[in-house]
Amino acid sequence: MVGPYGDYADVVAWRRDLHAHPELQFDVHRTAAFVAEKLAEFGCDEVVTGIGKTGVVGVIHGQAKSSGKVIGLRADMDALPIQEETGAAWASTVDGVMHACGHDGHTAMLLGAARELARSRAFNGTAVVIFQPAEEGGGGGKAMVDDGLMDRFGISEVYAMHTEPGLSIGQFSTASGPLAASADGFRIRIDGKGAHGASPHVSVDPLVVGANILLALQTIVSRNVHPRQCAVVTVGWMGGGKAGNVIPQSAEMGGTTRTFDPATRDLIERRVKEIAEHVAVAYGAGATVTYRRMYPPTVNHPLETAFAVKAAQSLVGDNAVNGFMEPLMGSEDFAFMLEARPGNIMLIGNGDGPSVHDAGFDFNDAAIPYGIAYFRALVERGMPLD
Repeated sequence: MVGPYGDYADVVAWRRDLHAHPELQFDVHRTAAFVAEKLAEFGCDEVVTGIGKTGVVGVIHGQAKSSGKVIGLRADMDALPIQEETGAAWASTVDGVMHACGHDGHTAMLLGAARELARSRAFNGTAVVIFQPAEEGGGGGKAMVDDGLMDRFGISEVYAMHTEPGLSIGQFSTASGPLAASADGFRIRIDGKGAHGASPHVSVDPLVVGANILLALQTIVSRNVHPRQCAVVTVGWMGGGKAGNVIPQSAEMGGTTRTFDPATRDLIERRVKEIAEHVAVAYGAGATVTYRRMYPPTVNHPLETAFAVKAAQSLVGDNAVNGFMEPLMGSEDFAFMLEARPGNIMLIGNGDGPSVHDAGFDFNDAAIPYGIAYFRALVERGMPLD
């Protein structure tokens, strides 16, 4: 049922072209134009650009529409600010930017599925293909939802797919409930009192204060979060001062927090602020905390997840689909679409190789037939003609 790699040589070419011309966040103008041109070429009933700034939507009506059902399929288009080190013939032509998370593959697979759906129209309802900008930290999913995506196109359910290195080609994995964590960020500025490095007694050293804040933040998960709840608090950077013989006036640090539970998310935000401010006061300094809520947890819906698992199993068999995978502490802004409509995000095998967000990562083109078949199965099994 799943065609061989060679059957999709043109889709592979699309994918490699997208890979060679990566774009960041909402500035995906070339990619969006490429997508819109292909959707029009396929004969989609409607092609709309500019949803959520630079998002693209294609509408495909089935042979019948009496079901009144509308299924949305989403792919992301943006790349990452990473210098590519794959050595591939189709490597990025843009300095410092590369497709290190498989979005080129996601876009190509959904384009391939759109073409097949527009050709066959073997379903009773409407398929809406969604090409989203700014998944990597820009909140493009939220931008599209806020721009009326779901209501404007009458979407009933929404589905997505993400490549997964380490999972074999032809295998799928997902789970009902939380699949990816929330992602929040914080920045802490510590204001002390600068002095000569030889006179620490007249200073309030912001680096010492910062070091103690950093250590204290690591007690949040071990001493405040319930042991049965998953959470992460990471300080990813810290800096202040430029000379070894000068105690600086101020220092800064920044980090990320991850969790699945709303109450735990609230707890972590409160404790980050309390610890930073109170530790600073104890040393005679001041701390200003900027805390930014970015992505909510990505929560798959039970009925739609069971359906997605069955759709994948229809292609590759029961043993190649894991419907009970462990949740990931990474984040995914498809979460915003899952807050707006029931649905599921499925992981598709990319085979062995570097992880996503690695300079050596490349989407495995051998996965393309499976991704196209899966997207098509969601529509044709979810809105059958019979």
